[in-house]
Amino acid sequence: MSQETVCVVVHLAGCDYRFSCLPAEQEDLLEAARYLDLKMREVRDQSAKPLTLEAVAVMAALNIGNDLLRQQRRSAEMDALVNAHARDLLQKIDVALNQAAATAL
Repeated sequence: MSQETVCVVVHLAGCDYRFSCLPAEQEDLLEAARYLDLKMREVRDQSAKPLTLEAVAVMAALNIGNDLLRQQRRSAEMDALVNAHARDLLQKIDVALNQAAATAL
């Protein structure tokens, strides 16, 4: 079954772009476009020399990709830390239960 799509216009670094998406995805697309526009403007404004729109877009994409990869690494490290703590707690619970069972006999 195909669903109806909506046309969404987003504004990126001074240019308008039209996209089609499902109605349920529209707000996410607009939020992503606002974020990308912000990052593109940051690149453009921080550059010492004029950049083409393509260069601005590529640099913004690389910055966003770098941020994403850094966040994924942090998330993986936190997951490993939480899992290690959970294993330690389960081991302590097992020891306590075994001790309680031994003293109950």
